[in-house]
Amino acid sequence: VLYLQHGWGENETSWPVQGKTGEIMDNLINGKQAVPMLVVMTYGLTNVARIGGLSSFDWTKFERVLCDELIPYIDKNFLTKTDRNSRAMAGLSMGSMETQRITISRPQLFGYWGLFSGAVYQVEDVQKVQKPNYMFISCGGKEQRLVEAIDKAVPALKAAGYNVDGYVSEGTAHEFLSWRRSLNEFAQKIF
Repeated sequence: VLYLQHGWGENETSWPVQGKTGEIMDNLINGKQAVPMLVVMTYGLTNVARIGGLSSFDWTKFERVLCDELIPYIDKNFLTKTDRNSRAMAGLSMGSMETQRITISRPQLFGYWGLFSGAVYQVEDVQKVQKPNYMFISCGGKEQRLVEAIDKAVPALKAAGYNVDGYVSEGTAHEFLSWRRSLNEFAQKIF
């Protein structure tokens, strides 16, 4: 199961509609470039956060909903493999912040971690938690600050022994074209 999170100002329909998740996954699976998987896209704004106030967003409320309620529900009602090696989490922008914090907080739940245009894993953040099978960090080529952060973080993570890829979507910015491309790349590397 891939748990795929939207960004700030979006909702659970963003990935299926703007992100074209169904089309991307169908094409990858049909082309034998990705294994069949469930993709769960849920609402991530579980408490009030105002524009410019995202740093005060209490991500732990979403963590509880996702990890303590939604994952058990999915595992009970769908034919899933329930170990961390069969579970991934990724998100775009604000969803990458949620993904980063939740995967570090509950590494026993997720074996594959993906950040699209937002948060970046640092060695000091992940070295004391259970190592993931794979990490993916991406952004649009026009997101210069993030390009620089990825260019710095990925070699440091590789040097520390992590299986990680950085991906920069050429010619795109903080937009769904970047995130569609990121999902396409990430989905081929998980499970």
